[in-house]
Amino acid sequence: MTLAAALPAFVSTAQITAIGSYVPQQIITNADLEKLVDTDNEWIIRRTGIEQRHQAANEQLTSHLAIAAVQDLLNSFPIRTDDVDAILVATSTPDMPFPSVASQVQQAIGPANCFAIDVSAACAGFVSALQLANGLILTGAYRKIIVIGAETITKITDYTDRSTCILFGDGAGAVLVEANEKGAFLASNATTDGKGGMQVYCQHNGNIFQNGREVYKWALSTVPDGVRDLLKKTGLELSDLDWFVPHSANLRMIEAICERLELPSEKVLQSVVINGNTSAASIPLALDAAYKEGKLKPGQLMALYGFGSGLTQSGMLLRWTI
Repeated sequence: MTLAAALPAFVSTAQITAIGSYVPQQIITNADLEKLVDTDNEWIIRRTGIEQRHQAANEQLTSHLAIAAVQDLLNSFPIRTDDVDAILVATSTPDMPFPSVASQVQQAIGPANCFAIDVSAACAGFVSALQLANGLILTGAYRKIIVIGAETITKITDYTDRSTCILFGDGAGAVLVEANEKGAFLASNATTDGKGGMQVYCQHNGNIFQNGREVYKWALSTVPDGVRDLLKKTGLELSDLDWFVPHSANLRMIEAICERLELPSEKVLQSVVINGNTSAASIPLALDAAYKEGKLKPGQLMALYGFGSGLTQSGMLLRWTI
């Protein structure tokens, strides 16, 4: 018997039961960027599909955005927070090296005896944090976990570099993951190709660097197979998917991935057109926007797929439950 055959199938006793989001008020339009670098609206839309992005105020830190997203969740879902067991924050832009953003969220919403950590997996961070939440719930020691993707990427963006400054925006999205015998997480996968890690990086107290051409090639050559792998693990087909929710890196990249998957664009949820690339926040922002628009229905099948710096990918197949 091989090791793979000896391992148990993917198990879940977790599901998403609440969602919320937040983006800062300040907006950077393509017209604003025309005043900063040699670019124009037509070029930006042709290359990226992005029309605008949100920017945190000078005094707004990632923790502020994360807390605001949780507050939006609480406004829509009147749930208790005093019995939250864990808070996981996916971010590449913490307020400071420590304390964690998660600990600051804990302080703001007040659960006692709460496990709180940040997850650093860049644009794959939110899905990675969902995978961790599922694992924690499977231990039986945790039953109620808040998972957040939050970023202030504009604070590490070089606004003299037109290849990157047109892309990034700030925002946060949060979900509540709770234990339930009818687990809604059906399959997951994750890979890292560390030799490509320096294709997207940020030095300490520096600006983000991205080799867009190489990242684009990597994503197109690997993400479609990653999505197919999720479905293969459950015996489902692409035609069974109600929604595909990829990391919103670039609308043109998403379109190319869907073309390779032969997946209709009507089945894609994205947040990039009005929010830009918000890294770990992009998937929950897309989910919350669709939920508030009434697009999401309980029982729908969706594939979440994050990919980015590392080079890291994290995918999850799940049933929507709210």
